[in-house]
Amino acid sequence: MAEVIGVRFKDVGKVYYFDPDHTVLKKGDMVIVETARGIECGEVAMENREIEDEGIVYPLKKMIRKATEADLKKVEENRQKEKSAFDICMKKISEHKLDMKLVEVEYTFDNNKILFYFTADGRVDFRELVKDLASVFRTRIELRQIGVRDEAKMLGGLGICGKPFCCSTFLGEFQPVSIKMAKEQGLSLNPTKISGTCGRLMCCLKYEQVAYTDLLKTTPKVGAIVSTPEGKGVVVDQNLLTGVLKVRMDRAPEAAPMTFQVKQVKLLKDAQIRLAKEEIEKLKDLEDK
Repeated sequence: MAEVIGVRFKDVGKVYYFDPDHTVLKKGDMVIVETARGIECGEVAMENREIEDEGIVYPLKKMIRKATEADLKKVEENRQKEKSAFDICMKKISEHKLDMKLVEVEYTFDNNKILFYFTADGRVDFRELVKDLASVFRTRIELRQIGVRDEAKMLGGLGICGKPFCCSTFLGEFQPVSIKMAKEQGLSLNPTKISGTCGRLMCCLKYEQVAYTDLLKTTPKVGAIVSTPEGKGVVVDQNLLTGVLKVRMDRAPEAAPMTFQVKQVKLLKDAQIRLAKEEIEKLKDLEDK
């Protein structure tokens, strides 16, 4: 067991563990810590608590100090520098005629490095741009290519639900989302219906997947052979949430399907949920690469 605090460096970023060095901290306190990128100022997202050794990546670095007024002032100064650096980098990108989109600029707390986050369709040779930026800022420069999900997280916006993006409000880390989830949840596989503003599958498909997976264990799938009070038939439609099945009866295959509740039928042979090759080809760009 070890005492730790959880520190976050972005408003909705991953939480990292640090040794509080016997200091009791509250959620929202600002602290100065040493990271792989150098000295950083972060916000306490998790107060002092004991964590099992298995959940910690050692060596666990100690907090340097609780942030002072001078530290917070420096953080604010860095935010202003980032705005200026963004404009300068945009001009340099234009001068070098690079096919890239600058998304965000970030100064490390100690100003030893400036990170420029960008998106691009493919690989970009930005070596000359780095040299140019280094000559302007006189410090270490790092250009980091990010994906469209990360871009959406940084920029924020409103989803089709009318609420702010999940990724920019509470999702600390992205969860893998697959086309199969949409298929299992009975959603239309229309790209505009199941993709977010970022152009990838909506993160919210992940939220209810556990419930749908559980319901699929007890609900015959489309194509399953079942026994009903009216005889044997094949499931042609299902509603997992209401437990309603539509069954095409063997004795009247041309007639309209009959409706039953799950508890009224007995499963004889279940079916499998499979994606057709055409569906995979059509939707392949929606999944993370």
